[in-house]
Amino acid sequence: MATLNVTITEELTLNGADRGSTNSLSIASVTQVFHRIVTCPASQDTTVATFASTVDDSTGVAGSNNVGSLDVGDVKYVRLTNLGTHLINLSLQLTTTDGGDAAANESATILIEAGKSFIMGATTDAIAVNDTNANIDVTMHELESLLVDPGSNSVTVEVFIAS
Repeated sequence: MATLNVTITEELTLNGADRGSTNSLSIASVTQVFHRIVTCPASQDTTVATFASTVDDSTGVAGSNNVGSLDVGDVKYVRLTNLGTHLINLSLQLTTTDGGDAAANESATILIEAGKSFIMGATTDAIAVNDTNANIDVTMHELESLLVDPGSNSVTVEVFIAS
């Protein structure tokens, strides 16, 4: 087992005063890492990571929800960085079914500007989508996958996940 050390530093001097900060986090008991750089073709949604109840590194059968997946219950840290020069939409595909093997039936989308990152911790019971007009019970749901929509431009992203 290893410890993942994460440090986020903002450096800013505004009107002669230092307004930056540094925050550090140590995540213990990391036994696995998923790290890849992916080029997402223009006008094509690209799934860059999937999560299920168990690790599956096989190529599997087409249509399986957990092919090549990471164990949703083991994930401790997720970072996706837009390495491109254009905006992307990062879609957090969510499942309302506990257990991590159901197909996504909800999503939340976040705009990630060029050079910026999205970071989250655990993927089990980690995200809620609230629609006050639909009178929906807001409960935390599991992350089923990360999907990148690059728009009309090809873009490269870096994915780093520690379990």
